[in-house]
Amino acid sequence: MPPRISPLQISAFTATSAVGVGKEPLAEALEHSRSGLRANDFGDAPLPTWIGRVDGLEDIRLPEALASWDCRNNRLAWLGLHADGFPEAVAAARARYGPSRIALILGTSTSSIGETELAYTQLDADGLFPMDQRRAAVHTPHSLAMFVQQVLGLTGPSETISTACSSSAKVFASAERLIRLGLADAAVVGGVDTLCGSVLFGFNSLELVSSEPCRPFDASRKGISLGEAAGFALVERVQDDAAAPLRLLGYGEASDAYHMSTPHPEGLGAERALDEALARAGLAPEAIDYINMHGTASQKNDEVEGALVARRFPARTHASSTKGFMGHTLGAAGIVESVISLLAIERGLMPGTVNTNQLDAGFGPQIRLAPAHGEVRYALTNSFGFGGNNCSLVFGKANA
Repeated sequence: MPPRISPLQISAFTATSAVGVGKEPLAEALEHSRSGLRANDFGDAPLPTWIGRVDGLEDIRLPEALASWDCRNNRLAWLGLHADGFPEAVAAARARYGPSRIALILGTSTSSIGETELAYTQLDADGLFPMDQRRAAVHTPHSLAMFVQQVLGLTGPSETISTACSSSAKVFASAERLIRLGLADAAVVGGVDTLCGSVLFGFNSLELVSSEPCRPFDASRKGISLGEAAGFALVERVQDDAAAPLRLLGYGEASDAYHMSTPHPEGLGAERALDEALARAGLAPEAIDYINMHGTASQKNDEVEGALVARRFPARTHASSTKGFMGHTLGAAGIVESVISLLAIERGLMPGTVNTNQLDAGFGPQIRLAPAHGEVRYALTNSFGFGGNNCSLVFGKANA
C-alpha cells in the first residue's frame, strides 16, 4: 500500500447539474430528496428514457472573444465556472502563484463530440464541414481544457483525463502528484460532460439505459439514467485551516481491465482503489462517516459495489448513491459527487438514495434511502468506470 500523503486544501468548489446552478440548489435538492430527472426531451428522436438535463444551455451565448469555442459542452463549462465565486477564487490564486504555476486537470468522457455530431449532419457537396464548423480545437477531446484554460487565464500544466466514469475523480490524484513533485503550486480540477447522441444511443445499445428514473440498489433496478453536469474545485497546499477547512486526504486508482463495460465480479479493482485511498489518508474503514457510492442502478455495478461496502464498512456508516438526483453524468460524475461529499462534511448533510423503493436483499445496512444529519469528519466517494478504471477519494475536515 502507498504511504500517507500530505493533505491538500480545497479552497473553492462548485457544481452545476439538473438540480440547478451552484452549491445551494444542490444542497437543497439533497436535503429534500428532490430529483432533477425528467422524461427524455433531448434530440430529434428522443429515446424512451429519463435524463438529467441542465436548463438553459441552448440560450447561453459565449462572449465574442470566446465565440469560436461554442458548443454545448463549453457552454455548460462556462455556466458552471461562474457559480459560487469560483472565478474570483482562481483569480486570487493566480495572483498568489502566477498563472504558470496553476495546473488545470479536467475529466470528460465525450468533451465536445456533440458539436462534431452536428457538423457531420451539415457536410457540404465535397464531404467537408461547413465553414462555421471548421474549428479544429473544438473537434478534439482536449477542447474542454483548452477552453477553460483560456477562460481562467492559466498557463500551467494542462491535462484532459478520459477514463469513462472515473475521469473527474482521477483529476484529484493527478493534482496531488503535480503539486507534490513541485510542478505546480495549485490546481483547478473538475469535469464537464453534456448529453449527446453518442452518449444516449451508445449506452442504449449496451442495454444499460432504463426506461424509468434510475433506482440505485433497488431490487427491481432497470438501468441508468444519463445526465449532464459541470463541476470544479481549486486545490492547493494547506494555507489556512480557518479559511479553507476542507481537505483532500487520499486517493486510490486501479485498472482491473476485466471487461469493456462490466466490473470484476469480485470487485478486485474497486477494492484496490478503496484500499489505496484509505492508506494515503491514514484511515481505517471505521473512520468513514459518509460514502458517496458510484451506484449507477445497473445490475452488475450495484451488485459489486454493494457487496464491497457491506463487507468493508460497519453498519453505522451512512452510504448512498446520488445518481437519482441528476443522472449518471459520466465524465463529470467524479467531480459532482466529490462536491456532494464536500457538502456533506461542510454542512453535516448525508444524502439519501432517491427513487429507490426496496433495497436489494443482498446489500448491507450501510445504504440509506433517506437523508440524515450529523457530523461528517471523513467522506469517501467511489467512481468506477468502463474498462475497470476505478478511483476512490477521501475528503475530510482540517481539524478532524
